[in-house]
Amino acid sequence: MDNGQQIQEKYSPRDIEYMRAAIEVLKNCPESEVPVAAIVVCGDEIVGRGVNARTTDNDPTGHAEVIAIREASKKLGRWNLSDCELFVTLEPCVMCAGAVVYSRIKRIVFGAYDVRFGACGSALDVARCEKLNHRAEVVGGVLEDSCLAPIREFFKVLRGKNKKEIKSTLDIERAD
Repeated sequence: MDNGQQIQEKYSPRDIEYMRAAIEVLKNCPESEVPVAAIVVCGDEIVGRGVNARTTDNDPTGHAEVIAIREASKKLGRWNLSDCELFVTLEPCVMCAGAVVYSRIKRIVFGAYDVRFGACGSALDVARCEKLNHRAEVVGGVLEDSCLAPIREFFKVLRGKNKKEIKSTLDIERAD
């Protein structure tokens, strides 16, 4: 679990508050999806929310961040979100970091690092790439344990299901 004392010293109370709000949005994530949630905040108002819906919607762009950005743009009536921040439970991938750059979001705050696919400093750094015309401020690791726990549990359950399916298939083959 997160050490509250340590977090208070490392991250702002505002970052912790909105990351908790993003974690709360995880309740809306379908069981079939990797549990990632995102919110877009403008001033002190949450203007966009999203959870992964790639499998549910058969949409490769159905990442939490993209869904939250679309909702925020629609609500605010504009594509330029330069006065907004994105809070997401997992470090954004290349596509999502690109969406941040194109929407001009000023700041990304994420929970868990993604060393394989993260594009905000882990595997790549699209969000702060000097060659692009927009760069976002990035803060990572906010409530990391709380953000990572549902993802770990999802893959633990998925691995268990896959083992059962493989065993079941092997049992059928042996019966033949």
